[in-house]
Formats: sequence, structure tokens, C-alpha cells
Amino acid sequence: MQVERSTRVLLYLKAVLALLTLCIGVWALWPPRDAKNTGVGLEKKESARYVIKFFPGGQYMPGTLPFGLGKPLHGVTDVIQDFERCFPDTRIEVISAPSAVREYLVTQLSTGEAPDIIMTTVEDVWPDIQKEWYIPLDAFLDQPNAFVQAQGDPSRPGYEHWWDMFKYQAISRAKAAPDGRYYTLTFDMVETGIFYNKTLFKQIGVEVPETWEELCQVCAAIKKYRSPEGKPITPLLIHLDNFNSWATDLIFDQLYYDIVPGIDLVKDPVRGQYIQGYLDWDEMVFLHDKGFFTRKDPRYLQIWPIMHELAQYCNRDLLADTIRDFVTQRGAMFWNISIFSYRLSGDKDIPFEWGVFYMPSISKATSPYASGQPMCGVGGPATSFAVTNTAISDTPKEQAFEERIKSSERLKRAMSFLQFITLPENYARIVNEYPCFMPNITGVEVLPPLKPFEETLNRRYATTKWIYTFDLKFSEVQRRMLQLYLTNGISLDDFLDKWQFPNVSGACTRAKRRMVYHEEALNQAWERLAPLRESMKGLPQ
Repeated sequence: MQVERSTRVLLYLKAVLALLTLCIGVWALWPPRDAKNTGVGLEKKESARYVIKFFPGGQYMPGTLPFGLGKPLHGVTDVIQDFERCFPDTRIEVISAPSAVREYLVTQLSTGEAPDIIMTTVEDVWPDIQKEWYIPLDAFLDQPNAFVQAQGDPSRPGYEHWWDMFKYQAISRAKAAPDGRYYTLTFDMVETGIFYNKTLFKQIGVEVPETWEELCQVCAAIKKYRSPEGKPITPLLIHLDNFNSWATDLIFDQLYYDIVPGIDLVKDPVRGQYIQGYLDWDEMVFLHDKGFFTRKDPRYLQIWPIMHELAQYCNRDLLADTIRDFVTQRGAMFWNISIFSYRLSGDKDIPFEWGVFYMPSISKATSPYASGQPMCGVGGPATSFAVTNTAISDTPKEQAFEERIKSSERLKRAMSFLQFITLPENYARIVNEYPCFMPNITGVEVLPPLKPFEETLNRRYATTKWIYTFDLKFSEVQRRMLQLYLTNGISLDDFLDKWQFPNVSGACTRAKRRMVYHEEALNQAWERLAPLRESMKGLPQ
């Protein structure tokens, strides 16, 4: 009897405790009455006609501490508050998204639950543009920025065309999708650089290389060196993804630069004002049919051995934590993006002096096809915003997609928000809250730690961007097999004949099937450029 009574008392106490815990949890999560206009206030939610869900990207997420340094970010929140004061019927709700953005987007868009505005990349957006999941932005970019126009100064960029506000026109306009339209807004810019341990360079007696060959010599000297503790030091730290993207594009550009005038078949009347000699997907497909990027193409055959030579001086595990290795001086150089400057400059415990240089050019000592030109820029959009079809959810689904875009009031408000955050005075509060990415809005200064990257970003743009040219299947196959080749898991012939050549061929076939391919127009351009190619060496036979 006593046991039963004790059991009942114990169960009663557990129930009271559970109820108390629930009440505390509800109280803790309940929005405060005086909640500021950040999209969490209960009163604001009830009065808002439009609730625009916005994922600003991990680099600008309010409340976060990049690299655990500085103070919590608040730039996005501050600008949102000002926007909501202009539009009391609108609430901008900041949300987070998983790191695997494409998988998240596909799931959310399939169910109609995606955020209205989300940070993403063209690589994640382009495969799905035919599904009417994303809003083409061309018409909005060609129109004035309403906030600039309201300020009444016709000389300000954006007064006539929103497009004019964007500083890096070549890179921004290069991001047209395969159908020729723009589905992402290039918000800011990122560039790469080789961070190097100046202190270690002095100890070993090497200097910043000026050519690719000198880079390999510096790497060889570092590979022979041993630390005071007798430990080896990795000459150059590179992640696999950077081989798959940056290294591929840079070496390709170095070897093909001299023949671009004879193979650049499409002259876009709009983009051509800002970017010259860029090879789009349809040109790449046509060139492949002419023998380029096959075993008949001597330039393409040389890309991979050049890359392989560099890889022998890099970390054996291409998926390793290369940041840790550089900070702890287990690596002498580190190929990374501009944001790493903030990590290094903000860490007062780093016991060495560091600097940044860009990848040096390849000379004819390495390849007879080397142009000798400075390495082009491979940086580009860091934060890109796409507007999803959630933004037109106030229109009938049975209506034509283009008509829904024209009639949606919700979309107009979402686009007003994007125009508002690209005003220089608002934009600077977000992008320049800490040294991260380079501003892509005219009139906004570059922060001092990012100055070395600004110089590279002003170089001519890459001839093409391989992992963005075709679909995700192409990029992933190349990535997996490149890892095996660079780590000596398969031979060059096996990499090319069993994987890369079939991979390029398959990607071209799929592109023809998915896109509108104007073969006759391309063939006419090919014939027109024939006289230029007569003096060019090393073309596929």
C-alpha cells in the first residue's frame, strides 16, 4: 500500500514538473510585447499584409559571430527595420537554411514552401529554371531603382536602370542562365588568393613566385624543409573543390587564351559590352563536336598533367581541414577566398606574419600553348539572391507564369526590398559590417583587408567556368574522378578515356536535349572565323 502511494506521489510530481517545464518553454518562446520590427513581434505579424521570408546567407545572418570573432552581426536587421518603417504593411522574416541549399530548395519549391528570397548560386538554380520555380529578374533590372529615382538625382547609378548600380558588370552579366535570362542577383563578390606565411618564407629563403614554374620551385624548396621540431610542412594547401573549379578554369584560360578570337562564336549584344571572349554552354557544345575537349585537342590534354604536378606539393587528403593546417603552420601557403583575411587579421594569437598573392601565370617552359598573360580572375558572385515562385503566391496558379509575375503585388514588395538593400547607404551596413566580400554596388568602399583581392577582381574574367557550364552530374563526376587522379589513384589515361571524355560528351548531349541549341547559327559563325584560325597552332584535327 505504501509502495502504491509513493508511486502515485512520484507520478504526480513528474506531471507537475512536466507542466511547469512546458509553461516555462512557452513563456520563453512567446514574442515580447515591445518586440522590435524584426519579423518576430506578434502585433506586427497580425497587421502585416505581406510576410516576405528572406534567407540572407550564412555570412550575413543576424546574431552570428563569423569565425567566433567580433560582435554579433546586426546589419541585415538594421536595414530591415528601416524598410519596414517605409512599408508598415510588410514584414521581412529572416530565416535560416541548411548548408545543402539545392536539396533544401528542391524540397521546399516542390511543396510551395520555399522562402521568397534566398541566397543561392547559379549552379543550384539553373538546372530547374524550366520548372517555373524562379522569377526572371531581367525586367526589374532594366527598370529604375525606385528608391534612387525618388531621391531625384538623375546622375546617380540606378536612376534609369537598376542594373547600373552594380559595380562589376562583366561578372554580374556573365551570370545569365542558359536561356539568356537572369535568375540571380549578384549581391557581392568574392575573389581567391594564395595566403602565405611570410615568416616561414624568410626562414626557408624563398620569395613570392612570379611564374607558375617559380611557384613549383618554391613548393619544392618548402617540401625539403623541416620545422625546428623536424616535421615536414605542406607547401600548398588546396581543397578538392578548388582544383575542380578554380584550377581547372585558370589553366584552361592560360592555354586557350590565344585562340579565343577564332572560337568565340556568340557575340551577345548586351553582355558583349561588358565581357568579351566568354564561351557559353552552346559554344562549348559546338566546339566539342569539332573535336575540342577530346583526345584530338592537345590543349585539353595538357590541362590535367599541369594540375597534377601542382597537386604533388599539396595536402594528400584533399578534403582535409586546410584552415587549421595553415593557422598551425603545418602548411606554408593556402589557396582560399577573401573572407579568410578576417579570420587571420582578427586572430591576435597567430604567431607569424602573413600576406596574399595571386596564382602566377604559366609560361611556355611548361606548355607551348601558354599565353603568358596574367592569370584571369576566377572569383565572382559570393552572395546571389534568387526570388522564388513563393513571391507570386498571391496570384492564381492556373494563370500563365509570365502573367502571374506581372500581376503579383507580393512580388513587387519583394523586389522593392531587394532594391532597398542595394542602396549604397543601406548596402554598406550589410556588406561592410566586417571584412568578408567585396561590394558590388558602385560607391561602396572596399574594406582595407580586402584590397589585395580587389585588384584581382578587376582583371579580365575567365574564358569559361566549367562547373557552371553544364549540369550538376558533370561537375560531380569530374570532382570525384579528379580526386582519384590527383592523388595517384588512377592514371592520366584512365582519368581521360574512362571518365573525363565520356563525361564531357554526355554533358554536351544532355545540354542539347534540355536547351535550345542553334547549331546553324553557330556553324555560320564558325565558318566566318575560319581565316583567323588558319594561323593558329594546336587546333583539333
